[in-house]
Amino acid sequence: MKNTLKTMLILFAFNLLFTACKKKSETKTAPKNILFIAVDDLKPLLGAYGDSIVKTPNIDKLAANGFVLENNHCQQAVCGPSRASIMTGKRPDYTKIWDLKTRIRSINPNIVTMPQYFKQIGFETAAVGKIFDFRSVDRGNDSISWTHKYLGLKRTQKEYVNETERVSYEVLYTHDSTTVDGKVASRSNNFLRKFAKEKKPFFLATGFHKPHLPFVVPKKYWDLYPLETITLPAYQKDPEGAPYYATQPSWELRGGYDDFPKDYSVAISKEKQKKLIQGYYASVSFIDQQIGKVIDELDRLGLRENTVIVLWGDHGWHLGDHNMYCKHTNYEQSTRSPLIFSAGKKRIGKSNSPTEFIDVYPTLLELAGVQSPGNLDGVSLVPLLENKVAKVKEFAVSQFTREDDKMGYTFRNTTHRYTIWMKGHFRSNQPFDAALIDAEELYDYDKDPQETKNLIDEKKYKTIKENLKSKAISFFKTQELK
Repeated sequence: MKNTLKTMLILFAFNLLFTACKKKSETKTAPKNILFIAVDDLKPLLGAYGDSIVKTPNIDKLAANGFVLENNHCQQAVCGPSRASIMTGKRPDYTKIWDLKTRIRSINPNIVTMPQYFKQIGFETAAVGKIFDFRSVDRGNDSISWTHKYLGLKRTQKEYVNETERVSYEVLYTHDSTTVDGKVASRSNNFLRKFAKEKKPFFLATGFHKPHLPFVVPKKYWDLYPLETITLPAYQKDPEGAPYYATQPSWELRGGYDDFPKDYSVAISKEKQKKLIQGYYASVSFIDQQIGKVIDELDRLGLRENTVIVLWGDHGWHLGDHNMYCKHTNYEQSTRSPLIFSAGKKRIGKSNSPTEFIDVYPTLLELAGVQSPGNLDGVSLVPLLENKVAKVKEFAVSQFTREDDKMGYTFRNTTHRYTIWMKGHFRSNQPFDAALIDAEELYDYDKDPQETKNLIDEKKYKTIKENLKSKAISFFKTQELK
């Protein structure tokens, strides 16, 4: 009897241990949810990136409990190409998306997007707001990528107080909830509540439209930045010695808004510039508030611990530097973009390692605990997030077209930017031909963060130039194989 009881107790204890180990194993291998927050035209004017003017408490809180990539860059500083690259993990010369009219699947019908892959492996996938650029996908925001049908958001409120003209900024006298981005937040929260009940792994893409032009947000956000406190950038000229086509006269503003002169030779008044800066600041604070609502709901539902959050802005924006109010360049203020991960207590910190948006796809796969499909151009940033390495790559690569036949490729490492302008419709998947070099640029961000002078012909920078040029050519050779 004693032996039988002893045996039963041993078996009972073993069963308890086995069950506990099994649960621990299941918890460890359970896939993480993904909350993928995209913000249109958001440059790193955030407290988390050292800015002391723009008020972004919710993003800063996310960053304080996450990992900040301080030297992150987009693949091309315009919505369509940038978003095509982050969503596919491929560079623009592979996707063939260099503009705002080409559709991703008309060129690559079988490409597997990030949400599509998560969908294939059993995740519930849904998108709200602007994720892909609508001009590069079908009406379903790339229908094949989503478990839940994509529904667009209609502007039911007046976007402009004055409806007789299209202006670049306007003060709204309405509640946040009536705005398009207010509805992005509320619809995202509806999805979170749905996913919480279903208890399935999910990939929720939440895309906010501001601070993209026009700067139209509720008055309380404008009030945060009195006009008399707004200052213009210190350097408002083209970089000395740069090719004439490297900058641009703010095409988007002059061509799309009635309150700006169409004639490029007519300067934008200082008062107008200050209003633009005020409007951009207000729009960023407005979006920060909407982001806070979504993260608060994630917390309230008890989903935060098992959810990886990534927040990114699709490219930067020139806010008066080089006398530009735009994106569409290969300069720092245009390519540098915020990228923040919140993925657990062991992944908190920041890094100046060069990173790119093509790295997001493989990083989220590893953080979620799922295997990569391969054939991605980026690398996982997890070793960086876990402080196991100081950097994951030598440089970030961005590009932009000029004058129909030119493509500029820019290589940003921790201290310098080297840009090589290629003519003759060159693309990186073609054999490199030095005869096609039209111009080069070199900037030193330790000594000249405002990019006041192109250093390409400076003797003391000869070694740096030759080293970066050699690496750029090596990069082109790797792209020929893809």
